[in-house]
Amino acid sequence: MKARLALVFAVGILIWLIPSPEGVDPKAWHLFAIFVATLAGIVAKPLPMGAMALTGIAAALLTRTLTLAEALSGFSNITVWLVVSAFFIAAGFIKTGLGTRLAYLLVSLFGKSSLGVGYSLVATDLVLAPAIPSNTARAGGVVFPILQSIAKTVFGDDPVKGPQTSAFLTLVTYQGTVITSGMFVTSMVANPLIVQLAATQGIVITWTGWTVAALVPGLLSLIVIPLVIYAAYRPGFVKTPEAPAFARAALKEMGPMKRGERLMGGISIVMIVMWIFGTVLSLDPTATAIMAIAALLLTGVLTWDDLCTQREAWDTYVWFATVVMMATFLAQFGLIKWFSEQVGPMFQGMGWITGLLGLSLTYFYTHYFFASITAHVTAMYLPFLVLAIGLGAPPQLAALLLAFFSSLFASLTHYGTPPGAILFGGGHVSLGAWWRVGLIVSFVNIAIWLGAGALWWKALGLW
Repeated sequence: MKARLALVFAVGILIWLIPSPEGVDPKAWHLFAIFVATLAGIVAKPLPMGAMALTGIAAALLTRTLTLAEALSGFSNITVWLVVSAFFIAAGFIKTGLGTRLAYLLVSLFGKSSLGVGYSLVATDLVLAPAIPSNTARAGGVVFPILQSIAKTVFGDDPVKGPQTSAFLTLVTYQGTVITSGMFVTSMVANPLIVQLAATQGIVITWTGWTVAALVPGLLSLIVIPLVIYAAYRPGFVKTPEAPAFARAALKEMGPMKRGERLMGGISIVMIVMWIFGTVLSLDPTATAIMAIAALLLTGVLTWDDLCTQREAWDTYVWFATVVMMATFLAQFGLIKWFSEQVGPMFQGMGWITGLLGLSLTYFYTHYFFASITAHVTAMYLPFLVLAIGLGAPPQLAALLLAFFSSLFASLTHYGTPPGAILFGGGHVSLGAWWRVGLIVSFVNIAIWLGAGALWWKALGLW
């Protein structure tokens, strides 16, 4: 830990000591040094991300790069509060057992084949995705335990076909959550960060706008990818008549829906409807989420202690607010504009379609070098967006394409996003098979989102 922490400080000090380039405000350069060091800390993790973020804020205050009001401004950001609120709502799904009930219900209806079980697990993730920003909570906290139960109880007796089928379901579950993570602003923690980074370039991405743009390519991917995995890694059991019976038994054991589940479901439906029609109602998504949390507290679905013990939510609040704050002031201090002016000429003569395609694919496959979507987005999203806009790409299109790829690129490896580590840790899939299927899936997803997606975005007027 000490070595990694020393490396983080060394990175920041080295950049700080380099004279600021011509045309760059020294204050902007110094904040850039602190920002890069903070990002290095988030990647290397010598301390938890929240602790590294607070260290970055302290460095900005100690060096008088930012005033106290500027350094703490990120904590009042409405998008940051949307993320925290969504974590609390996710806690309600898990506490009440509503997410588990939905999964068992879908398996009982569509689980007569291994492919049907796979689609049921993916559908569970899709239903939960708009209200749960943590793909770890969805895939790891809700779907994975059910997958493990099915693997042990339904397929465990066959030493050959059982492991093959469990591996197939694991791969389908993971690749499904990768896709759903990109379909809603509130389905993955880095998505609201993307909204804020795009806003620094004057690009407004609404919850509804993101969802509509992702709808067609997202649903196509959710339909096609399980079939691709079925062909690339065929399960041992094609028919699984025991799975629906297992799910019905689990539902019977859970008993009828309890008061907390009914309230959780009702409040969530109202919240999502208000998100969809937020523009018409002149109601901000964050305001809607806070109202939903208040309703959960008033009805007793959640207690204040439940909210206080949500460590991941508060950790996210600290590092997310810090990253948003630093990115905002880097733009205000002119560093992003300077960067685009320096790099832009390198792409002169290249059409925006070719340029955007090249930038997007580069952005996608560099995820092999990242173990965190958030770190990748923080490091590369804004510079690549600025470059794409500089090439003449429609700003909204460029912002959304890079946003969608910011989830889809996690398909490549078992460490691309935290659910990968959890599902891979189940021991059903070999490392080679995981990477091979991940590469194949990446090709198919890119084809879908740049093919059918591009046509859909053309119809929406994004280009």
